[in-house]
Amino acid sequence: MPEETNPNAGAENAEKQPGVSGSNAEAPIGNLDAEALRKTLEEEKNKAEAYLANWQRAAADLINYKRRSEQEKNDTVAFANAMLISSILPVLDDMERAFDSVPSKLAGLTWVEGMKLVYKKLGAILEAQGLSEIKTVGETFDPRLHEAIAYIDGAEGKIVEEAQRGYRFKDKVIRPAMVKVGKGQPEAEAAPKKEPGPGVESGSSK
Repeated sequence: MPEETNPNAGAENAEKQPGVSGSNAEAPIGNLDAEALRKTLEEEKNKAEAYLANWQRAAADLINYKRRSEQEKNDTVAFANAMLISSILPVLDDMERAFDSVPSKLAGLTWVEGMKLVYKKLGAILEAQGLSEIKTVGETFDPRLHEAIAYIDGAEGKIVEEAQRGYRFKDKVIRPAMVKVGKGQPEAEAAPKKEPGPGVESGSSK
């Protein structure tokens, strides 16, 4: 007898054989894998960008910290130097007053000249470090630089006399100059009445 054939046998064999072109089972899996890969790449890209941004912020913070530390260090050194020089200024004042009070008969002695040289050398050292005198006589009064201790006859607003020197240290005032400021010239006395000329009577006219 002829063998009976199963009409569904071909389809079953086709499903069992791998790589049969008639099957679409692998197509959805391939699409899912590509989508998952794109999503993973996007996530990794976002992470990399976030890591880079964090690193850049950390680097910028470190640079700013170093700058602040250096600035604070410089400010501390400048403040310490200013305090030291401020404590020396009274010594300069005393030496100036001493030289001004030296009698004329002693002014030419060797030891007096030697002290003046020491004074000038000290002033040169301080000047090299950034100390400078504040200009006074003849200058316009500036409350940022000068301290008025009196107002006397003279050009209004102009410094007429210096009572104590003032100093800057690297453009910062460490001691204002004590000065006397002009309050304006005194009013001129009233001019005398003009005497009438010859032949003219006072208070009348012809």
